[in-house]
Amino acid sequence: MDNDKFINLCKEKVVDYINTFMNLNSINRPVHISTSEVYVVWLNRTLQNNKALLSTVVEDGMYYEITYNGDKDELYFDAYYHEYNTEIKHP
Repeated sequence: MDNDKFINLCKEKVVDYINTFMNLNSINRPVHISTSEVYVVWLNRTLQNNKALLSTVVEDGMYYEITYNGDKDELYFDAYYHEYNTEIKHP
């Protein structure tokens, strides 16, 4: 799968996840985003496989990892919550 097709597919999957799953668990206001509000943080293609890390404009600390296994024509979707971040000074 070429990079443009993979990125578009990834953005669609993130939008689907947020617009369905996140709203089922939302006690505040409903969330509705479009693919223009999803951005790629990191992208890699090795042989027939693709992997991307994505995030959105929604300020919820979530990021998404999507992997395409070209051998099996399978897509794997992981959603993560950014829990901790700190600066470590390097001498």
